[in-house]
Amino acid sequence: MKLTAEPIRNTFAKNVKEYRSVLKYSQEILAEKAKLSVQTIKDIEGCRRWISDSSLTKLAKALNISEYQLLLPEKQNVDKKHKKSVEKSLLFLKERLKGIIDDQIEITINTSDFS
Repeated sequence: MKLTAEPIRNTFAKNVKEYRSVLKYSQEILAEKAKLSVQTIKDIEGCRRWISDSSLTKLAKALNISEYQLLLPEKQNVDKKHKKSVEKSLLFLKERLKGIIDDQIEITINTSDFS
C-alpha cells in the first residue's frame, strides 16, 4: 500500500478554512495577519499548495492555535478509516522529515570545518 500525504493536505486545507471562518477572517485578513500572500491562502485552502514549517507557524499564530491543530482531523467528523489514513500519513511524513533532517546534518558535518 502506497502512503501519500493527500489526507493530511485535505485535512490541513479544511482546518485552515474552518479556523479562519470561526474568527470571521477573510482570506485577505488571514494573509495579512500571517504575513503570507492572499494567493498562498487560496492555494492552501484549495489543496494546491503545501507550506513550509515557518508558514505553518505563521498561520497557526494568526489563527491563535497550535500548529498541530491544523494537521489533525476534527474528531466529530472523522470516521475510523479516514482517521487511520491520516495517522499513517502523519507517520510517513514524520519519517520522511526525519530522513531529510538526518541527511542535512550529515552534509553539514561532512562539509564543515569544526577545528
